[in-house]
Amino acid sequence: METKKRFAVSPAPHIFAKDTTAVLMLDVVAALMPTVAAGIWLFGWSAARVVLICVASSVGFEFLWEVLFKKPITINDLSAVVTGIILAMNMPSTAPWWMLIVGSAVAILLVKQLFGGIGDNFVNPAIAARAVLLASWPALMSGSAYVAPFDAVSSATPLAMFGQTAEAVSSATVALPTTLDLFIGRIPGCIGEVSKIAILIGLAYLLIRKTVTWHIPVTMIASFMLFTWIFGSDPLQGVLIGSVLFGAVFMATDYVTCPMTNVGKMIFAAGAGLMIALIRAYGGYPEGTTYAILIMNVLTPLIDRMTRSRIYGEVKARA
Repeated sequence: METKKRFAVSPAPHIFAKDTTAVLMLDVVAALMPTVAAGIWLFGWSAARVVLICVASSVGFEFLWEVLFKKPITINDLSAVVTGIILAMNMPSTAPWWMLIVGSAVAILLVKQLFGGIGDNFVNPAIAARAVLLASWPALMSGSAYVAPFDAVSSATPLAMFGQTAEAVSSATVALPTTLDLFIGRIPGCIGEVSKIAILIGLAYLLIRKTVTWHIPVTMIASFMLFTWIFGSDPLQGVLIGSVLFGAVFMATDYVTCPMTNVGKMIFAAGAGLMIALIRAYGGYPEGTTYAILIMNVLTPLIDRMTRSRIYGEVKARA
């Protein structure tokens, strides 16, 4: 008896991918581990305290929301863990425990869950939380809150002196760290932004695993360095201080809040790099990574609309 072949008929998409949200988030967690380890090594157990509180409260708030509103429990997808780690990496090691919990609540409840959960938030939850904390408690989020690591050569904040004239720098009462100190992370700053070598290890892992593509991190850094040079500052020094490199690798590459096309990703990243350079050169606030990425997050739907491919057979006015 001849066996007839049967074909399964189902709606699109028809391409199967083995990657799940949990797998992708696990890759991001693994890529963040060198930065987390470097932060703990440089700042001590106070940095570990920040990471633990941010992760535990982020997962707890997501679980509580889903239980109260009788939604499917999604904490196993690790997205809340990623949000907690990224938020912790954007905090000084001196941050009080209550502020960390407030930041996690803003990220998970206000930015993520209130808009429908993972995939529906229009801005990066961790960045939005940092912006709220920075606006609410600036003294606890900048300046003297950035303590020097255990073996730092100086207690100066390099970002505060970035872009100043050579005369102003030479007349400073403290010595600026060397390029090696900036690269290793022996400088004051947020837990996750100081060690550039750890961030680059994480980027290499993400690229090898194909969790992210080169378009956003490379374009954002290149754009920032170009405009920093145009505005009269040292582009290499600009990358080695502040959170621009961490933002380009771990925050701007968020799947939900960045454009879908490669061209769109490059436009998004170039705009973010330009804004950071503008804020550093002419703004009253020395670091602009948070606000630059947030602004580009809001512009993402427009960029997607401008750069998406035309659907075959679609009417031109709607394509």
